[in-house]
Amino acid sequence: MIKISDPALKHFLRLLSKQEKGTQIRMFVNNPGTPRAECSVSYCQPNNVNDTDIKLDFDTLSVYIDPLSLPYLKEAEIDLAVDKLGSQLTLKAPNATKVKKLPENSPIFKRIEHLLYTQINPRLAEHGGYVSLIEITDDNYAILEFGGGCNGCAMINITLKNSVEKELLLAFPVLRGVIDNTEHLHGRHSYF
Repeated sequence: MIKISDPALKHFLRLLSKQEKGTQIRMFVNNPGTPRAECSVSYCQPNNVNDTDIKLDFDTLSVYIDPLSLPYLKEAEIDLAVDKLGSQLTLKAPNATKVKKLPENSPIFKRIEHLLYTQINPRLAEHGGYVSLIEITDDNYAILEFGGGCNGCAMINITLKNSVEKELLLAFPVLRGVIDNTEHLHGRHSYF
């Protein structure tokens, strides 16, 4: 499942020897299954272990993973690269950004994010842009924020109304519309 190289294991043991007795390692993924996925490693004190955590035992230490992060950490590798300038812990998780199919009973926020990441953002990425869901209002408007090439683009209103909004309203009839919450700043990053 997860591979930890011998140099990385030794590095972790050195770090853990300076921590509270019983402290182990926690691995997790923020924003799993999205282009913004970030894999992290932290200390896991004994009082921070959850009943739902999955425990992976290595020869000299244990790694705790929350159930949501687990599928995204399959085939992950941790290594310690050493050169003249020092050492660098590396974590490679090839499945962290892979978008998994969402269950139909997922919250609407997650389903909208999924549609943005899998269908709309790949098209916007052709122009260096992306869109994120910020919130859904009580009166069912999706608040969006554009970034990259979309921020400050002269065509953003057309993209918003003729593409993004149409697709979201078709997929989620409960929505009444979309609102662009971006503070658009025209610059070199803008597509037009």
